[in-house]
Amino acid sequence: MQIGRRIRVLVVDDSVLFREVLSKGISSDPNIEVVATANDAFDAREKIIKYNPDVMTCDIEMPKINGIDFIKCLLPQHPLPIVVVSSVSDAVFTAMKAGAVDFVTKPDVQSVKSVETFINELITKIKIASAANVSYSKTSNALREIINRTDSLDRTNTDTQIKVIAIGASTGGTEAIYNVLKSLPPNIPGIVIVQHIPPVFSRMFAERLNNSVQLQVREARSGDYIEKGQVLIAPGDNHMRIRKVGNKLKVEVFNGDKLNGHRPSVDVLFESVAQACGSNAIGIILTGMGYDGAKGLLSMRKNGARTICQDEKSSVVYGMPKVAYNIGAAEKQVSLGKIPQTIISMLK
Repeated sequence: MQIGRRIRVLVVDDSVLFREVLSKGISSDPNIEVVATANDAFDAREKIIKYNPDVMTCDIEMPKINGIDFIKCLLPQHPLPIVVVSSVSDAVFTAMKAGAVDFVTKPDVQSVKSVETFINELITKIKIASAANVSYSKTSNALREIINRTDSLDRTNTDTQIKVIAIGASTGGTEAIYNVLKSLPPNIPGIVIVQHIPPVFSRMFAERLNNSVQLQVREARSGDYIEKGQVLIAPGDNHMRIRKVGNKLKVEVFNGDKLNGHRPSVDVLFESVAQACGSNAIGIILTGMGYDGAKGLLSMRKNGARTICQDEKSSVVYGMPKVAYNIGAAEKQVSLGKIPQTIISMLK
């Protein structure tokens, strides 16, 4: 997108009423222009060719072709940042896997406050999506090449000094996290994750991962202990931190104020890991807009932890990793496909 002009948006939804709500709402931002609307995938494809939008919002449940199949067919021919607008369902993660950049849940149209909150969130995500990298492949050859090599952490020799692996991510993070976890062996040290994600969806995300990788994954609860082969995901709208209890590491989930505009915040988690674990930890920042996690990762590195950030080419949004790298928080900057291999190397 050229600097200095408005973000050109195509709105796709089969509801006339909702197309009007979306168009009117996001057009209220002076930096966004709705260039066209479409009622189904076929209509949308014609509008994409005609208007060449910067971003498309797309419903999942549509006639003729659903939103997920449309995204799968569309992106190889027309790489375009897509923000999915859908009801509460884990189908949004399927849309992310297909190539969508982000998602927003549909509001209660009877509630003015709900609609206003939804529009504000959508405007923010459209702006982030307009800068997203949609040209990279989520299943690159580099990633496939290392999948069979990352199980090299000897199951009978797990005497690593690393006690926890902490990961932070935002836009594009759900797929990035999956691609990291699916390539890690089941005897890996415990993993704690902050992904910027709404309530309910954090539980769905954890359940989806649990059914897709070798590790045990679930939404974190206060009182959980960090164990080998287990992944704990911070609940949406709650911070997560860890503290040392004897020889164990215990998770605390709490509400608190937003930090860096986020709850959960990556910085909250990383700062607690820096204090509780010192050099016995690995910190990783994946794709995402903004700077959440950079200071926390720097604290981890200063306390002796090993630290990694995702590189620009493989990031959907090179914001959080860029800030972390620029301030010296990341010991290594590598592509998404090489992160599992880098973790294994650090464990040895």
